[in-house]
Amino acid sequence: MPNLLQALSKLAGRPVIDGTTFTQAFDFSLEWAPDPRLAGPEGVTSGARRPSIFAAVQEQLGLKLEARKAPIDALVIDRVERPSGN
Repeated sequence: MPNLLQALSKLAGRPVIDGTTFTQAFDFSLEWAPDPRLAGPEGVTSGARRPSIFAAVQEQLGLKLEARKAPIDALVIDRVERPSGN
């Protein structure tokens, strides 16, 4: 799941948190339209079109992505300075 979550986070543009109880490794393939303009209406496959990543995850993997607020770890940089010469 960590690799899938990392890829989904990158594609979604926001953190994706694992809400499953899966502990085993899985081998799967996922087909989606990388460009939203190639997806059919409502993410449904139409002819040669492929679903959006969100529809593909639900239809092909049986997982649902839900938007919700949750605490995450974040690194905050307050200030940056050049190192002083030795």
